[in-house]
Amino acid sequence: MNRSKQGVALDLKAPGGLEALLALVRQADVLVHNFRPSVPARLGIAWAQLQAVNPRLIYCSVTGYGEQGPLKDKAGYDQVLQTMTGMCSAQAKPGGAPEILYGSVVDYYAAAMVASGVTAALYERERTGLGQQVGVSLLRSALAMQSARLVWAEQEPRELDRDMRSGGITGLHPTGDGYLYLSANTPHFWQALCEMTGLAHLASDERFDSVRKRAQNKDLLIPQLHEALRQHSALEWEQRFGEAVPCAAARPLEAMFDFEQCQAEGLISDFEHPVVGRYRGFTRAVTFGRTPGPAPFAAPVFGADSDQVLADHGFTAAQLAALRAKGALL
Repeated sequence: MNRSKQGVALDLKAPGGLEALLALVRQADVLVHNFRPSVPARLGIAWAQLQAVNPRLIYCSVTGYGEQGPLKDKAGYDQVLQTMTGMCSAQAKPGGAPEILYGSVVDYYAAAMVASGVTAALYERERTGLGQQVGVSLLRSALAMQSARLVWAEQEPRELDRDMRSGGITGLHPTGDGYLYLSANTPHFWQALCEMTGLAHLASDERFDSVRKRAQNKDLLIPQLHEALRQHSALEWEQRFGEAVPCAAARPLEAMFDFEQCQAEGLISDFEHPVVGRYRGFTRAVTFGRTPGPAPFAAPVFGADSDQVLADHGFTAAQLAALRAKGALL
């Protein structure tokens, strides 16, 4: 998970641990932590404490629920926030139970917000020369992902179905082998779907000539569509539809290791780890043309780079030995 990073392990509660961290902070651009709001001050690394050490520091706090309010000191967990904020309810099948979105979507979106917020703060610092505090929470992240639906107009019913899946046409469907996602809301895609599945007569049927009508008559329409889709596998339909109908065969995540597009984009790399050994993993979510950066490397073992990083910040061998003897350097 921490690929392409150096690893330094310090115990801030041991003598000399905090001082070692402050030596890094003096030269740092950014510090990110995920402690609960009450913890940093006790450790000596609150925003006001580190701002005094480095006024240009960008200080990013990642919390579960934010810095204020009744839940501010409550630990945050991805699927807890999914469930709390309506994401799981939104995934439920009609009349069914809420469903988790696996893949830690809240955690990963929070990480993207960290990157975006810190980058914006660094850009602002170029104008003013001053650092600032950046706040990201799992709650903010979970709601930001749903912000297009988190809109409530005056005098509008509070509980409003905002589903845009066109009564079941747009969504996942069984095929002769596997499941296929289809999106056919527009007239152009609806026409193509009907023609390519042998259901051309439905395209001219007045009962199905709009998204609203197709939703109202889904009990008549969906069985016919499913019968047609049983003639081929999901992968075959994906190939047949091509650009004519937006679609994708449902694949397991593991299929991405050898997926042709992922290979072409260089999204999967080989890594060597001193404990795990050789493995393959995702890399380079963003590409940079002029400054591509070094080749990705495996995550460090615990404290692998402690001595080197501290030495680069002026610590002598004797100082490193003393910190290790005190338990501050791990």
